[in-house]
Amino acid sequence: MHPTDNRAFVNQLLVPALVLICLGGSVGMGAVWAQHQISLKANNTKQLEQQIKETERHLAELGTQITAEQSIEVLTRRNAEWRLGLVPPREPQVVRVSEPAGPELAGWPATGPLADARPVVAVRFPLEGRRR
Repeated sequence: MHPTDNRAFVNQLLVPALVLICLGGSVGMGAVWAQHQISLKANNTKQLEQQIKETERHLAELGTQITAEQSIEVLTRRNAEWRLGLVPPREPQVVRVSEPAGPELAGWPATGPLADARPVVAVRFPLEGRRR
């Protein structure tokens, strides 16, 4: 080859140019793929948020219906319609507690039917070769 041969110079430029084109194309395809994946995830997130909002709205409607069905008037009407014969509670049947019941319940086993029960003892299982 002669040092002034133009084909050798073109070959030296052509190989790195092709490598750069392939590398740039693969980076571009990777960017497009990443954007597509982000778009898919965003769409899935929007759908899930819509489902959550719809479920919360449905739960709020059910809560309203339950509250309406638990009213005294509706319960009395259903009792009459279905001939259940239920009697509404009277004041002596309903006892309202205004004080906390914690202190009375704390001493319950010592005064109730379990007063003569044996105390609970922790059982230890030592591992072989180890003694405590």
